[in-house]
Amino acid sequence: MLTYETWQKNLVIVRGGGDIATGTIFKLFQCGFPVLVLEIANPSCIRRTISFCEAVFDDNVVVEGISACKVSSLEEAYAIYEKNAVPVMIDPRGTVIKEANPAVVVDAILAKKNLGTTMQDAPIVIGLGPGFIAGKDVHAVIETQRGHDLGRVIYKGEASPNTGIPGVIAGYGKERVIHAPCEGILHIEKQIGDEVQKGDIIATIDGVPVPATIPGIVRGMIREEYQVSQGLKMADIDPRLAEKENCHRISDKARCVAGGVLEAIMHLSMEKTEG
Repeated sequence: MLTYETWQKNLVIVRGGGDIATGTIFKLFQCGFPVLVLEIANPSCIRRTISFCEAVFDDNVVVEGISACKVSSLEEAYAIYEKNAVPVMIDPRGTVIKEANPAVVVDAILAKKNLGTTMQDAPIVIGLGPGFIAGKDVHAVIETQRGHDLGRVIYKGEASPNTGIPGVIAGYGKERVIHAPCEGILHIEKQIGDEVQKGDIIATIDGVPVPATIPGIVRGMIREEYQVSQGLKMADIDPRLAEKENCHRISDKARCVAGGVLEAIMHLSMEKTEG
């Protein structure tokens, strides 16, 4: 039986619970790592059906058979893990990290900049995507840009800079992603998984209609009654009608990044053991 002390000693803290982070959380949990997720109080996640951060709102969510539950303390987190679920705690600044003294910290916020993660946070600290420098503020960086290097572990230097251009799927790139045309309260007209045609109204923001930019399936949509700001990423459409089931499955990109995180943890752990 895993004791509380052993759980803390081996703990992996993942900052962020969005769709890319969820791929890493899922893989580490499946591999037997005790994981604690730290989130902000109001995450603006659009791929809600496959993101553990939704536990912040719904207390309990399930992604591919793995449950995640909201907790408010390390003791609660341990109890949730003992029930074979992932604990999710609201802690935007990562203040619990010092108290928990984890074995690993993974910054999976994907803010495109470092929001305060340092190599002193844990014996192994990993950053996802641009904004981190391996060897300076983290021990390893995982490439998150689609392409040949996706998921590559970087032990010196940084990931590719953010292009701001979504990956191309079935010939569509930036037009797949929909940004809020104005600020206000969002009301959903089309749910995740719904088929749409170009021009169909997928949501309104304080009465302002938001049309679909391409035909396809609504793959992501921010929560009902979310207070959006102008320009906020609020939805995305997958042009592949045969890929509807993917609305409820972790993406290839998230799984690839997760593989890089697992590789980095194992490699750095062996280095420390041999050293």
